[in-house]
Amino acid sequence: MTYKSNKTHRSYYICQQCGYHSPTYLGKCPQCDSWNCLVETIEKGQGERVKGKVEQAEIIDLSKIQKTDYKRISTNIDEFDRVLGGGIVAGSLVLVSGDPGIGKSTLLTQLAMNLKNVLYVSGEESARQIKLRVDRIKPNFPLSVLNETDVDNIIEKIQEIFSQGHSNLVIVDSIQTLETGDLESIPGSVGQVRECTHRLQRLAKLFNIPVFLVGHVTKEGNLAGPKTLEHVVDVVLSLEGDPTSMFRILRSTKNRFGPTDEVGVFEMEDKGMIEVKNPSKLFLDTKQQAPGSAVAAILTGIRSLLVEIQAIVTKSSLPMPRRIGNGIDNNRLQLLAAVLQKRLGLPLYDMDIFVNVTGGLKLDEPAADLGICMAIVSSFKEQAILKDAVLIGEVGLLGELRAVRQIDKRISEAKKLGFTTAISLQVAKNLSQAVKLALE
Repeated sequence: MTYKSNKTHRSYYICQQCGYHSPTYLGKCPQCDSWNCLVETIEKGQGERVKGKVEQAEIIDLSKIQKTDYKRISTNIDEFDRVLGGGIVAGSLVLVSGDPGIGKSTLLTQLAMNLKNVLYVSGEESARQIKLRVDRIKPNFPLSVLNETDVDNIIEKIQEIFSQGHSNLVIVDSIQTLETGDLESIPGSVGQVRECTHRLQRLAKLFNIPVFLVGHVTKEGNLAGPKTLEHVVDVVLSLEGDPTSMFRILRSTKNRFGPTDEVGVFEMEDKGMIEVKNPSKLFLDTKQQAPGSAVAAILTGIRSLLVEIQAIVTKSSLPMPRRIGNGIDNNRLQLLAAVLQKRLGLPLYDMDIFVNVTGGLKLDEPAADLGICMAIVSSFKEQAILKDAVLIGEVGLLGELRAVRQIDKRISEAKKLGFTTAISLQVAKNLSQAVKLALE
């Protein structure tokens, strides 16, 4: 199997909205009037990619296929393995996305240093710059680095070292810096990013070698403009966190080989990313017993976590009071504030409400509803919640509490950290009863 690239190609621009074809780039599609929607594409049959043996198509009866588990490679980082679903699957294409400077390169450098025969392809940093990072983690570690941006040359080099048995994993940092001479557009454009990713995907499947891609996120929260890569890759990992905070959250948003609701927690230090074995204890270490602070039990995959939710309710000077949430969906906060106002009679119509989830976590589970509500009530009434109370439950529009999954696992985690009172549907039927039980 060899890689060839036909430079005598033809390319055209196609509208991603209506399919209009143009021989040159146009800012506005003349057919559907959409702006900035034309993407350069190689004419079919002109640009050749990774070539392998062409097999005749055949219909397969799935009942005759013997079920086997995926062959996985451990990263030797428990939190990383947890998010991947147990390790790296051979032949998978993994995209690691996040804001610039969040720690993607550091985390993947540690991954490369934990495994043998890893090729680190860098289009952004020189070998000297990478060595500075490697020496900070483990001085004089022998890591193989390839400084190249032409995807055709990269694939040829990977095939060469793979045939010699010198590579078990490839890391590309970053996909926005790669380009192919078969396209005229600049590196980082939608056409270049998509074409380079497709070629690397074909390489990964043919040689059964895992490939990690680093992708930067734009100010709008998109990857390379529109999210053009998520349907191509097998796994999408997102590294999140406030750059001013020491915590980083690795979250799986797509995984063809495992769960998509797992998170890994890391602490950024001088020597790299340090995995956090007990996130609940770390998130609650600085908790203070004060009005506006509540502890909620959430689930991330199969693991239960305790997080602190803080709220401030204060008189507003604006005609339309603010509802601002950090780590929770703002629409959810609006809904819960309306429920508190309607069902508990709290006069929140002229109050600003600010809610924050400590530690940089983002909560998208309904089981955190009761914790959010109680933090708001506690701040409004200037009464602290019981020190040993943990709050678990979804809140309905009628003010009722609803059951959540795996309540026993949540309560068990709370007991490990010294919480003796669990306020949930088992002890309170609605918000009114929960308030009486929770406030000191």
